Amino acid sequence: MIIIPVKDGESIDRALKKFKKKFNMTGTMKQLRARREFTKKSVELRNQKIKAAYKETLRREED
Repeated sequence: MIIIPVKDGESIDRALKKFKKKFNMTGTMKQLRARREFTKKSVELRNQKIKAAYKETLRREED
């Protein structure tokens, strides 16, 4: 459970912004979207390798 302490005189918008930031940091939505459908372990590993290769090419182009 996420608890956001709100100080006296602090606007609701600011508290909502803090809540959204904390909620995104927990990764709850990312986890829910991942659980929506089953992906095989081999497919996950393949996707990880593709992403790693892409990142590596970006790093090499940067240098």
